[in-house]
Amino acid sequence: MLSRLLDEPSVTPQALAAHLDALSAPQRVAETLALDAARQARLFDVVQGARRLTLDDLAPATGQPLVGVRHEGRNSLLAFSRFAKVFAVPDDAAKATTERWGFNATSGLVTVTVGPGYFVAVQQGDEVLVDYTRLPPRPLAGAPRVLGNDERLSYFVYNRTRDVVRAVSSHVSIGRAWRGERRLDNWFVLCRV
Repeated sequence: MLSRLLDEPSVTPQALAAHLDALSAPQRVAETLALDAARQARLFDVVQGARRLTLDDLAPATGQPLVGVRHEGRNSLLAFSRFAKVFAVPDDAAKATTERWGFNATSGLVTVTVGPGYFVAVQQGDEVLVDYTRLPPRPLAGAPRVLGNDERLSYFVYNRTRDVVRAVSSHVSIGRAWRGERRLDNWFVLCRV
């Protein structure tokens, strides 16, 4: 189990990646989403600098523009911890190689009261920066309309927030949230499906 591997003091990023890559897709999602806050924080630290995460890992440039690639997720918050980040190639050819557009897919209640949490993702060294201070000009196919992250209760969730996302394996990544220049004790794990 991924959680047991993370409890080993000498676990390596390579061992974590090999374990996850050997699992079936349903097993990989289940083990990834079973990680609690402490193990998400440990995972973020363990994989630092071990593997490059690219925009193509999130949504391949060869994909159809504005058609989302879903990454099932769990964050370290006590409530509303299950969600998905959906990434897509922009329909603007000038941005298709440098950006991915996306939003957070949550329960209907959260989407209505908080908002979809749209963002623009860009490469930042070996990591990806998910930037909620930038919004795509259009929604993804079949997604809610673009809503500013300073509207509704989104003001308290996504406003002025950026996520740093690191690669774990071929399908799994781990992120940490920042608000302005302040690092938050909020992590999230993602598994591409």
